[in-house]
Amino acid sequence: MIEIAGVSRSFGDRRVLEDVSFSVEDGRMTGFVGSNGAGKTTAMRIILGVLSAHAGEVRFDGRSITAADRARIGYMPEERGLYPKMKVAEQLVYLARLHGIPAEAAKRETATLLERLGLGERANDTLESLSLGNQQRAQIAAALVHRPIALVLDEPFSGLDPIAIEVVLGVLRDYAAQGAPVLFSSHQLDIVERLCDDVVVIGGGRILASGSRDELRAAHSGRSFEIELAGPGADAGWVREVPGTSVTHLDGGFARFDIAAETDGGIDGGAAQAVLARAVADPSFSVRRFGQVTPTLSQIFKEVVQ
Repeated sequence: MIEIAGVSRSFGDRRVLEDVSFSVEDGRMTGFVGSNGAGKTTAMRIILGVLSAHAGEVRFDGRSITAADRARIGYMPEERGLYPKMKVAEQLVYLARLHGIPAEAAKRETATLLERLGLGERANDTLESLSLGNQQRAQIAAALVHRPIALVLDEPFSGLDPIAIEVVLGVLRDYAAQGAPVLFSSHQLDIVERLCDDVVVIGGGRILASGSRDELRAAHSGRSFEIELAGPGADAGWVREVPGTSVTHLDGGFARFDIAAETDGGIDGGAAQAVLARAVADPSFSVRRFGQVTPTLSQIFKEVVQ
């Protein structure tokens, strides 16, 4: 497990990170999201030791992280650092050898990775001859070729087409399934929502929200509910008559409605239950679906960064 504990960092008079704390659990995918300049890249660089923290610390498996630990983490930086005129397979083998992997094992690992990432036929091509998307795949392979025990990836899906994204997602899922903690940043919130077990939202150098997808959705679920009716008498217009409700969308047997908040700031679940009870009691239709509206990660992100 990777832990970031109370980390702060400044550049001159500008505070970039302020008391940042979160963890990346073993065997779980953690999405790190935030607007440009929020502090994502700085936090990742501190994890890898590229930058130092001015306060706080990074821990690995419950102790202060060491240079040896960092050498075993697969890191894909924001800036791409492969050699453009060098053959793809040749430089992956070279990078694996730098991490102490024997030559034959490095060649096998390189060949396996390139096949899995759809670059097997381009192994002997120079990096600069590849498309930008394939260069991105090669950069991901470079982060994986030394058999890392954890992954920290800065915008790994940038420039990838939908097919390539699915290929990379499969590879990352496999690493997490083997028990590795995986942290990656991305502006593509739909990918984060689909892939990640946990999400960390940063803004202005501070952690604005963190937790599992389900925890965040539950915490940010509002006062909206939906009901869908089926049958010959399926008209949900009557929902507007239920005290404490405000219909926001109505289409035949479907209604989305908000319920009034209690005076103590909670949710008056009684109004929602009253809608359900009336629907169940009416013999002219049946209830096909009823429940609280669950926000998407994009909606949660907009809410916490405002």
